[in-house]
Amino acid sequence: MATDTVPSDARPLAGVRVIELGSMYAAPTTGRMLRDFGADVVKVEDPSAGDFARQWQPAHNGTAIGFARLNSGKRSVGIDLRTPRGREVVTRLIDEADVLIENFRPGRLESWGMGYDDLAARNPRLVMTRVSGFGQTGPYRERPGFGTVAETASGYAFLNGWPETPPTAPPFGFADSIAGISAAFGTAMALYRRELSGHGSEVDVALYEPLMFILGDAVLNYTSSGTIMQRHGNASGAASPRGIYQAGDGGWLSIAASNQAIAMRLFDAMGKAELKTDERYATNTARMANNDALQAIVREWIGARSRDEALAILDEYEVVSAAVNDASDIAADPHFLQRTLVDLAGSALGPALMPGPVLHVRDMERPVYQGVPEVGEHTGQVLAGELGLPAGELTALAADGVIGAVDGDSGSTDPAGASVAGTDVGTGSRTTGAA
Repeated sequence: MATDTVPSDARPLAGVRVIELGSMYAAPTTGRMLRDFGADVVKVEDPSAGDFARQWQPAHNGTAIGFARLNSGKRSVGIDLRTPRGREVVTRLIDEADVLIENFRPGRLESWGMGYDDLAARNPRLVMTRVSGFGQTGPYRERPGFGTVAETASGYAFLNGWPETPPTAPPFGFADSIAGISAAFGTAMALYRRELSGHGSEVDVALYEPLMFILGDAVLNYTSSGTIMQRHGNASGAASPRGIYQAGDGGWLSIAASNQAIAMRLFDAMGKAELKTDERYATNTARMANNDALQAIVREWIGARSRDEALAILDEYEVVSAAVNDASDIAADPHFLQRTLVDLAGSALGPALMPGPVLHVRDMERPVYQGVPEVGEHTGQVLAGELGLPAGELTALAADGVIGAVDGDSGSTDPAGASVAGTDVGTGSRTTGAA
């Protein structure tokens, strides 16, 4: 980690070098989070195919949308971790790094002599962040784990949906994203502690645990009262009224009257002030007991208006509400355009927008998303220009398939003219830890 004084507007992780042995979703999310806040992330990929996420759908112009979003701005290095010489080169990279992110199944790196104890003996300041299906400890540690498994094992799928529908998993990498963001949080904490202690540490993230934390009320409720929480659809098991409603013009909107003040404002907005003193609706306990009847009143009021008309009235009365947006709504919304969406540069997708950092730090310069790296695009730049491997060694490694080279120039220091790709991170679906 660079120790030079950095400008006050620099991103918090400026100067931090990260090696990412991560594929698919969760671990690359961690790398994306760290990169957003200033870290230099070097992604090691398989020379023959790269990260399997490059093959995901949907894709545009031959580039997987999900891969582009999570890996823009990283540098891709091609090294085959399945070979002893490849592991030797990667270990030398890790010797110079601040952070290692990996999502192998527990025990795989140890079998290669690349466990935390092995690496920390060479680089005592290393922070090693490990994302796996069920964690590095416990009876299930060796099980493969993907996001869908985490979403079911954590209890999320059981609670998601309606009483009459089966348990339902989300149509996106929900558990992976939460685990990846949590792993970035753990990495930042470990880096802070390192500044105090002088020593690195191991951060252990199981895919299911951050999601189970979010769903913790269900476990606490059962272990204290014996009651198993059930599916409620768009309603809430905690407060009423809350839900998603269809307006008269077919548009959809949400309302969350999750405290007493908002519920009272909603009644005023609907022109039904009498509900505030009606014993069936005057308190949250009463509203929950009479939720079906109250939901019918709200649905009728919204159904008699267009979505925009209903939202304007709700906004006037400061009722917590919002339109149900699709991607086209988001891409045209002035608030999101000003605060949240960023340009993805490069030619892979053409002009495109995507969500930027998940939070904002005052006076921090905004990251620039330079584009999606080709498989192993920066192998020569990193191995020759930064690690200092001689041209002869690089040529031999390329000839043996340990690294891959573009245009026969494995030793180039030009990031656009050097490279190949690298590691088998051993996952085969949309998350982590399956190898």
